[in-house]
Amino acid sequence: MFPQSSTTLGLRRRAAKLDMQKLCVLVGLAVLCGLFSILTENFFTGKNIINIALQTSISAIVAIGETYVIAGGGIDLSVGSVAAFSGMSAAIMLNAGIPVWLAVLLAVAVGALLGLLNGIVIAVMGIAPFIATLGMNSIIRGAVYVITDGVPVTGLPKSFSIIGGGRMGGWFPYAVLIMVAVAIVMALILKKSYFGRSIFAVGSNEQTAYLSGVNVVRSKIGMYVTCGILSALAGVILTSRLVTAAPTAGDAYETDAIAATVIGGASLAGGTGSILGTMIGAFIMGVLRNGLNLVGLNYFWQQIAIGLVIIVAVYIDVVRNKVKK
Repeated sequence: MFPQSSTTLGLRRRAAKLDMQKLCVLVGLAVLCGLFSILTENFFTGKNIINIALQTSISAIVAIGETYVIAGGGIDLSVGSVAAFSGMSAAIMLNAGIPVWLAVLLAVAVGALLGLLNGIVIAVMGIAPFIATLGMNSIIRGAVYVITDGVPVTGLPKSFSIIGGGRMGGWFPYAVLIMVAVAIVMALILKKSYFGRSIFAVGSNEQTAYLSGVNVVRSKIGMYVTCGILSALAGVILTSRLVTAAPTAGDAYETDAIAATVIGGASLAGGTGSILGTMIGAFIMGVLRNGLNLVGLNYFWQQIAIGLVIIVAVYIDVVRNKVKK
């Protein structure tokens, strides 16, 4: 347990503010849903709601991992390439005859290893997270193209497609169930465990956390390993859903993950964040993409709209940090 200190009290105050932020974001999601319900007849149908949940499931899992990193004062720009590399690894192993369950576990282990490399470069070598993960993103993505020669890996067994494309009772996607399970487990770890508290402590004030007895290096490595594991899981689900491992898989995942995390109330300065807030943020992004598509907005204009949402979210975070000071 951490001693009762100004850091602990500060974390409690931030948690109270975060609850209010989550409420505001939830209201924003409701308003967005109401708007698209008015603009299109097909938005508020059971089929479309399930479709939104399915489309959001993969990006939400990546965003949960990003939440751990951002709450700890870091950032991970390599989540998309980690997802692609892990999905490719699973596909290659499956084509080599390895059982589905073992291929999935090994692919997730690959993600953990890549996250470990990120953590070592940042926590041990002292390279800034932005530069380290940007470099790793390029290295990993390049490795995917080298290994696959730029050609998608196909011919995967049908049993593998159940993970990302199967539906319980013929209508509820397993991918959504996985997302919910991951969100619950990771929320409990972040909120209730020593590891979770140490992440917030490091994100709030690294020096104070160190003086309070927190192993800063281990905490930083741990949060990047966590992000790597969840990015890998997302990559496996995506590969399963498409029944193909494409070299371009996971492209721009880091954008959606960071946006969902910040929209959900996390601060890019570190020290705050919640899985529930991130989930709401991820669904805001999912609803926005789905709604704009239903109203017939051109894809290029959709990218502009989503970019504006991201800028506004980051600006709100900047203002919020100025008010704290």
